[in-house]
Order: sequence, then structure tokens, then C-alpha cells
Amino acid sequence: MSAPTRRPRRSWGRRTQSNVAQAQQQAALSAVVGPSAIEATPRLLQVGDGYLATLIVTGYPPDVGMAWLDALLAWPGRLDVVEHIEPIPSAIAARRLRQQRARLESVRRADADKGRLADPVTEAAAEDAADLAERVARGACRMHRVGHYLCVHAPTEDELAEAVAQVRAAAASVLLDTQPATWRQMQAWLSTLPVGTDLLRMRRVFDSDALAAAFPLASADLPAPLPGESMPAGGVLYGLNTASNGVVWWNRWAQDNHNSVVLARSGAGKSYLVKLEVLRSLYDGVQVAIVDPEDEYLRLCDAVGGTAIQLGAAGIRVNPLEIPTNEARPDGLQRRAMFLHTLISVLLGEQPPPAERSALDRAINTTYLQAGITNDPASWRRPAPLLRDLAGVLAAGDQDAAHSLAARLSPWVEGSFKDMFDGPTTFRPRGHLVVWSTRQLPDELRAPGMLLALDAIWRDVDVPTAGRTPGVGARRLVVVDEAWTLLRDGEGARFLYRLAKAARKRRAGVAVVTQDAADLLGSELGQAVIANAATQVLMRQAPQAIDLIADTFALTAGEARMLLAAGRGQALLLAGAHRVAFQVVASSREHTLAAGSADLSDSDL
Repeated sequence: MSAPTRRPRRSWGRRTQSNVAQAQQQAALSAVVGPSAIEATPRLLQVGDGYLATLIVTGYPPDVGMAWLDALLAWPGRLDVVEHIEPIPSAIAARRLRQQRARLESVRRADADKGRLADPVTEAAAEDAADLAERVARGACRMHRVGHYLCVHAPTEDELAEAVAQVRAAAASVLLDTQPATWRQMQAWLSTLPVGTDLLRMRRVFDSDALAAAFPLASADLPAPLPGESMPAGGVLYGLNTASNGVVWWNRWAQDNHNSVVLARSGAGKSYLVKLEVLRSLYDGVQVAIVDPEDEYLRLCDAVGGTAIQLGAAGIRVNPLEIPTNEARPDGLQRRAMFLHTLISVLLGEQPPPAERSALDRAINTTYLQAGITNDPASWRRPAPLLRDLAGVLAAGDQDAAHSLAARLSPWVEGSFKDMFDGPTTFRPRGHLVVWSTRQLPDELRAPGMLLALDAIWRDVDVPTAGRTPGVGARRLVVVDEAWTLLRDGEGARFLYRLAKAARKRRAGVAVVTQDAADLLGSELGQAVIANAATQVLMRQAPQAIDLIADTFALTAGEARMLLAAGRGQALLLAGAHRVAFQVVASSREHTLAAGSADLSDSDL
């Protein structure tokens, strides 16, 4: 008889040493990432410095819709929603369905034999079981055992009790029955950890359709990058999603164009939102220029070291005939001449008749020739003529149209409004933030002042300089606040439309902000400005304008009602297929810089 074989002791010792080393590594890892202590009670656990309690979903509605767990996932607190899924083999599922159908059929026949009325619950269950059995037999769906557990976290025991009550109320709102895992909180907590272990085994049978609808594929938040794609750089915080309390982070520079439109009635918080975007854009390296009709951005400008230009103040003059010093294009003189046509149309409040336009064109060329400025770029460094020189050439003409136009220009040449045009340009705006204030201008000069500011901003954006490659360089944001002042003038609206069309190729964006939706939506040019804005933000609207806004932006009835009842700082972001409602949020420092007398108060944040 042969002696029994034995495993070599040396090999056994090595394996034992390996197991001991592995156990020590696991213990060391647990000591680092695990809690310092756990105290178990019947209804909660104290894990480290926090508290948690686990709820078990024990009842489900008869019918569920898409993303029916979203009410729990959107709860504004720390909540772990855990789902354990165990597939059931098709043969076992078919056999159990057959048994279930037999039981239901026997109940129906027993009721019929005894003359009882049919039970609606039994009838519905029998029909559902028959339909489910047919789909399982055809391979259209599968059966699964599914358990849902909700782990609620809070810093204190009192806050935990309140949080558990809120989670149970949120679950009840979608007809989910929940029960606390009494005396099993330790097993319940371990079942919610990402280790794939279900110690409670509180399962219900789901078909594939109901199980797929539980996944939060239909979310109220903006879509995240696909798996394998990195997060895009850039963008600013707009606020918090009012439906899910998620973060609304938007990057205008990643869209088809960089323009935006903000529409809101007075007092809705639109300037507050724009100030926050300006602050956050400056932090992201964007150069910003603002046309400010109400001096709302001066405090922000001082805080960040920007440049403020107050048109209408003493000593501030603008020469619209001046050619930019960095102009290098051969048609620079013609571009100035075309802008002068636009400016004079805004000054007069209408486009001059054809005869006057013809006389004006000849007078512009003559004025430049008299100053020694021709199409030769070398001559553009000579002192530019003034608006009064242009009026003098018109007055010296031999046509009645020229004399009439010179008389109509007299208020801006020798009358009450001449101060802003009576001399060479007295400033050279430079810096990461430039604010053009038109508050001190009279109403008659408000629209021309905004046009001159936009022209100066656009000359800096549009003129190529040495070393600048098209599409490369600093991003530039042009903010036109209270744009209705410019949009009510036809030529001003055309100029704004041209800016919006040409901004993308120059790595610039135009942000149009207005409280008068009728001026923007009531004209073809205003509609074109909206069409060229990939980012559209709507805030509280007046009932008189909501129908026009709903038609223009294809709003649903719910979105229209939301805009009518929106509070301060609540907005709707529209960007292509993306639609999300959000609440503006700001830090205390941002609020100090952005809040004004007519803006949000601390209680509104």
C-alpha cells in the first residue's frame, strides 16, 4: 500500500504568508478610506462624524414613465440611490408566469361560478400577466429581480430625521412606498456601498421596459460629455437648475456662434445676470467691452481695474471722421465714409432722401480731400477733419439738398449738442474691460452715443493688427445693455445686425440685453439678431408680450407660464435643442459687485 501524498510544507507556508500579506494590505486600505468608527442603532448609523439611514422601496406604482427615479435623484441633498439587478432565466420566468396566470384564472373562474362580480384588480393583473408572458416567449423582454435602496446622509441626527422625511415625501410623490430598514441598518448600509453585495434581498420582479425606464436617461440638466470624452475647457456658471438643483455651466464659445440675447422685463434681474457673466468671463481670460446706458457697470469696472468712458461728460469728445491709427486695409477710408452715412441717419432719426444722401457722399469725399486724406494709407496719419468741417462743405455746396442737410445737422455742429463732436477724439480705450457710459447724454444723443461706442469697440475687434491671426487671439465679448435704445432706429438696428453677423469670424460675441421685447421681435432686423444668437436667455416677461415671445422661441405652454411667474433671477436658457430653467447664484463678493439699487437683494439669492 502506497503512503498518502502530502502537500509540501514549504508551499503551504508561502501561500499562508501571501494571504496574510494580502489581508494586511486590505486592513491598511480600510484604515485609510474607511470610517474611524461605526455606531449602530435600530433606525440609523453613525459613521465617523456623520449619520445615515437606509430606506427600502417596498411598493411601486402600476405604471411608470421615463426616468421615474428622477424625483429621488434630483433631491437637493446627499442621497445614494442604489439598484441591485439580478436577471431571471427566461425558462424560469416563463414557468412562473404560467403559474401566476393559472392562479389568476382560477380566481376568476371561482368568482364566476359563485356569481360574483369580476374583480377589476384581478382582471387587470391577468391581462398584464398574459401580455408579459407573450413578450417573454417572443424574446421581446426579460425578467429581473430588482431591489431599490435609498441611503440618506446628514451631519446631525436631527437633520437626518428631517432629510429622511423629505426623501419619503419625494418618493411618495411618484407613488413609491418606502420603509426604514429597522434593526438592519448595518446590512442596509453595506448593501448601498459599491461592492455589489445585497444583504437585504428585498427584491421585486421587473420586466426590461420598467427597469430601463428607471435609469435617469431623460434628465433636466444639460447633457454631459459622452463616455471617453474629456470635459471641455472654458465656460461660466449661469446658476442652478430649478428642476434638479444641478449646476448649469454654459460655454458660449463652444457654440455655432458666440452671440447671445437676454430678454426680460424691468426688475427681473437681467443686468445682474449679465454682470455675473462678465465677471466670470474676465476670470476666463475674455476681454469685455460694455455699452452702459444707466451707469450700472461702473462699480464693477472700478473693482476689476477697467476703463470707464462717460460720453457726455466735460472734456469727452468723439470725432466720427477719424480713421483708426491701426487701420491697415486699403478700403479704410470707404469704411469710414459708410459709417458716417449710418451715424448721420441716426442723428436725424431717419435715412435722408436720395438727393441728400448723394450730396452727403460727395461732401464726405471733399472734406477728406481738403484735409489731405486720400486712399493712400500714408495720408491717414494726418489730423482728421471734424463734423463741423463736413457741415461747412455741405453749406458751401451749390445744391438745395446739401443746404437742407447742413441745416438739419446744425444742432450737432453749432447748437446744443455740439460738445461731443467739437474736437478730436480725447481718449484711447484699452484694457481687459472697457465700459462706455451714455448716462450723461441727453435723450437726443443716447442712440448716436451707443452707435459711436459700438463703432469704437468694433474697430478694435475688426481691424487686424500685426501678429494677429484671424480666429486666434483673445476672445472678446461686446455687451449692449438696454439695446432697445439702438434698435428703435433703423440704421442702428442694421449696424447691430452687421456686428452680430460678423462677430464669429473675429472670435467675438455680441450680447444683446433689452427689456423691450417688442422692439427686438417686431422687426425683421431684430428677428435676424435673435437668429444669429446661439445662446438665448429669457427671464420674467410681461403678459402683453408673452404670446409674441412664445411664438418666436417656440415655447411650450409650461415654459410660457414659467416666464410669467418667474421670480427675480430665474431664467430659461435656450440653445438649440437644449432648454433648461435655472436660478442665478452668486458668491457674497460677486453679489456686492453685481447688485445695484434695482437689482437682486441678498434675500433673493
